[in-house]
Amino acid sequence: MSTPARHRIVVGLSGGVDSAVSAWLLKRAGHEVVGIFMKNWEDDDDGEYCSSNADFVDAAAVADVIGIELEHVNFAAEYKDRVFAEFLREYRAGRTPNPDVLCNAEIKFKAFLDHAMRLGAEQIATGHYARVRQAPGGAFELLKGLDAAKDQSYFLHRLTQAQLARTLFPVGELKKTEVRRLAAEIGLPNAAKKDSTGICFIGERPFRAFLSRYLRHEPGPMLDEDGREVSRHVGLSFYTIGQRQGLGIGGLRHGGGEHAPWYVAAKDLRRNALVVVQGRTHPWLLAESLRAGDCSWVAGTAPPAGLYGVKTRYRQADAPGLLRPVRAGIALAFDRAHRQWAVAPGQSAVLYDGERCLGGGVIESARTARPDADAADLDDTVDATAPA
Repeated sequence: MSTPARHRIVVGLSGGVDSAVSAWLLKRAGHEVVGIFMKNWEDDDDGEYCSSNADFVDAAAVADVIGIELEHVNFAAEYKDRVFAEFLREYRAGRTPNPDVLCNAEIKFKAFLDHAMRLGAEQIATGHYARVRQAPGGAFELLKGLDAAKDQSYFLHRLTQAQLARTLFPVGELKKTEVRRLAAEIGLPNAAKKDSTGICFIGERPFRAFLSRYLRHEPGPMLDEDGREVSRHVGLSFYTIGQRQGLGIGGLRHGGGEHAPWYVAAKDLRRNALVVVQGRTHPWLLAESLRAGDCSWVAGTAPPAGLYGVKTRYRQADAPGLLRPVRAGIALAFDRAHRQWAVAPGQSAVLYDGERCLGGGVIESARTARPDADAADLDDTVDATAPA
């Protein structure tokens, strides 16, 4: 990281080791560093599942060791209005949203960035595993983190030029093992703290039990590929495409025969039915194309039609996908060897050109071998007015 000039940089200290080492690296480089702990959730914050109080204690201990100021800022109202409300709307519509993507765009790099600027910051920094590079022409590029196993550019793909221009990712150049080693050498109190999992505001609590407090239960049939009822679901909102656990049905095929696990293949909103299939490689789980809308591009404009690396979920290898512009979004097609597994509407399809994250959109539909798959053929949706 090359930042020779001394800057006032506000670091989002989460209580985790990545943001802690980020703050230390910036302080060591000679910058004036201020830490901010963001509280994004207040409902039932009783400590059983939500760890914000313990995380703040860890962040304060880190700030003390590094020798920086720490401010506690409450963004719970903004989070509820901008992220959680959308989260619930998507689930009620039968989709599976990704609140971490929206949280980054609306809270960590908008509300937090605005607050940091009011404090006189020139830049902000977080502990994300990603990188920012300024191209020769002056535009900012979002790059994958050097640790491929920890790269978080997928969650950051909606960041804009203005946001990237003021953002640093100090650990993006490091492997996670190196971050842990540095934390131990520095004597940070959270050096061995495990990485957080789950949605940022929910914590480790049972997900279905949490959702049931906000979403209506509308039980209905679970149907196999032949339309036979094999079980009952508790409400379509509580399932996602590709889900295996929590279906409440065994591995025995209807009527006897081969044992194989069941997976959610589709949601039939009209009939309030959950479609399930057996076997992870069932054709109804493999998408040959998808459509996405609500697109956001790092460069400010969509990339031209062509072949790109695509992620339809976090922690998957880039798959070659053919991009075509369509009305109100994009369409992506995959060859037989790279059909995408369990594409879930509401999740993000993110495009890459090598190590550069270009941006992406929210998946609206996908075409599989399922007869009623709802993605239109690409030739029918290509926008004739868009450049080829």
